[in-house]
Parts: sequence; C-alpha cells; structure tokens
Amino acid sequence: MQLLPALESGGVERSTLEVAQALVRNGHRALVVSAGGRLVSDLTASGAIHITLDIGRKSLLTLRHIGRLRRLIEQHRPDVVHARSRLPAWIGWLALRGMRGTKPAFVTTVHGLNSVSAYSAIMTRGERVICVSETVRAHVLAHYPSTDPARLRVIERGVDAQDFPSGHRADAAWRTRFYGTHPALRDHHWFVLPGRGTRLKGHRDAIELIGRLHDAGHDVALLLQGVVEAGRDAYLDELRAQAAQRGVADRVVFAAPRRDIREVMAESFAILQLSTKPEAFGRTVAEALSLGKPVLGWDRGGVGELLARGFPEGAVAAGDMEALTSRAAQWLVQPPRVATFTPMSLQAMQDATLALYREVADAR
Repeated sequence: MQLLPALESGGVERSTLEVAQALVRNGHRALVVSAGGRLVSDLTASGAIHITLDIGRKSLLTLRHIGRLRRLIEQHRPDVVHARSRLPAWIGWLALRGMRGTKPAFVTTVHGLNSVSAYSAIMTRGERVICVSETVRAHVLAHYPSTDPARLRVIERGVDAQDFPSGHRADAAWRTRFYGTHPALRDHHWFVLPGRGTRLKGHRDAIELIGRLHDAGHDVALLLQGVVEAGRDAYLDELRAQAAQRGVADRVVFAAPRRDIREVMAESFAILQLSTKPEAFGRTVAEALSLGKPVLGWDRGGVGELLARGFPEGAVAAGDMEALTSRAAQWLVQPPRVATFTPMSLQAMQDATLALYREVADAR
C-alpha cells in the first residue's frame, strides 16, 4: 500500500505508478491511497487498486483520516505500507501505531531535500528509508544523525532506455501538430524547462536567460512545459509580466503538462534545470541525457550529481546568471555533443524496490 497526496503529475507520482505496475506484473496486489487525480486511470489500467482518501491536505482536519486509513490497512492486510510524502507518512505512521497484532512493515521514500524539522523527520522513521540519490542519503545522515545508516537504501529513479533511446527524434506528423499548437517556437533554437508550476522550478531564471540571449542577438525561444496548472494563475501572470518586461513575451510559451515529454525534449535545442533549491534527483536530467540531449543546469543537489556523472559541461555554479548565459551562447554557436549516458534502468529501480519490500516483509 503506497501513500501519497494525489496522482496528478510529478516524479513522486510516476514512481508510484511504476512500482505499482511492477507489483502487479509479479503477481502481487498493489494498493495506492491518495486524493486522486488525472493519473488514476493509468494506475488502475495496470491492474492496481486506487483508494480515494485525502491524506495529503495540509490541514488539522486531515488527522481525521487516521482511523479510516487504519481500517483500510486492517481490511486489505498489506505486507508493506510505503509512504512517499510527509503528511501521508504521519497519517500512515499514526494509523499503524494504533493497530493491534501483526502490523505491516513501514517504508518511506525521501523524494526531496525537505526543510529540516521534526515534521520532516517522519520520513526517516521507516524500517527502510529509500533515498532517491546519494545527495539525499547525505542530506538525511547530515541532518538526522540518529538515523541508522543501515536502514538507508539508495534507489535512483529509473529511466527506461527503450522509452528514451539515444538519438531519438520526433516524427514529422508530431512536429506538425506541435508547432501548430506552439507556433512561437517554430524556426528558433528553443530551450525547454519541464516542471510543475511552482517557484521551486526556476522559471524566472529561465526567462531571464532567454532575455539575455535575445539581447545579445541570439534567435532563441523558451517552452515552460508543465507550468500551466489549476490554481497557479497569479504565478503565471507574474511570469508573463516578466517575459513582457524583458521583451521576450513572443518568445516564451507557457504550457500544461503533457505525456509526450520525450518528443518535446528530443525536438528542443537543450533542456534547462534551474530549480531554486537543490533537487533530490532530477529525473528529466536523466531522461534528457539518455536521449543524448544537452542539459544546462545549476550544479547542486541531485542535478549536479547527475551532470557530474554524465555531462559535466552542462553544470553551472548555482545562481551565476553570467556563466549560464555565456554557456548557452557558446552552445548556440557550437552545439555540444552528449556522450552515451546510461541511467539506472526502470527495471532495475522496480526490482530493487520489490526486493526491499520482500526484505522487510520476510523480517516480519
């Protein structure tokens, strides 16, 4: 039973689906508890079961779901309860603490470099704690020194090389549809920043980069893929105002999340990863490098870790806009070549997670 706030979009959600698919494929029951969202249909299509319960809403009222979750656990009797976010982890942990008799094993995954606090510490209470990168493992040990290192397991997010093959290019029909939807990108060198509509993803830095490159005479454009989300209107207005102020309103495209991100990245000139805080992993970096596409990003956290391993020329000191602009300008004159990069495979990530489940379940 995996616990998370919702199934809308993002790396946590994708990992949840991928593990659920592997469980079903190996003959297990896969349960996911969340508030629901657009990815529920993908989950249930794989044979997994979704149970709607809003265990991620940041409100004291969410505590009322502890009893309901406990009853669900008692009803379905999972071997493992796997929490992927802080509030669902608290609800899950409290639900398990109130159970009598044999309890499922409690596993957590630290998907992000969360603020250090007693609230965040719940993610270190799993009988096994999955860290999505060495960066995350170091963060946990540095800020929660009482955590037993033996309980930590580094399992990177997996990338299916068949889904992101090196040298892949979108076909002509796809390009016709894409540029029909986004004509502002046609005939330009365009960068894409894939990411949700939150300040964390560094959209402002991306717009500033395009503004500086445009000022220097470069024919560039920018796609902010995934920034258009419900409830983010004020943030979008702020970004549009910035683009207008920088004189690139006609060169910046704001778009909703889409499933064919492989084609988007393959068609782009380069991928940007400019999060305002260190990322725990940076799945889009691994996917882009697997495609053989250059990535330009701040050299910190999981992004810096991946770039150091697969494309060090894409790493720029965090916050150094001059260096970022200079590097991008160099690439526009002489596009870089990306060496073959082999991230952890999706199959390996799934196998490692299921092996961890077996380990804790057998210990019970």
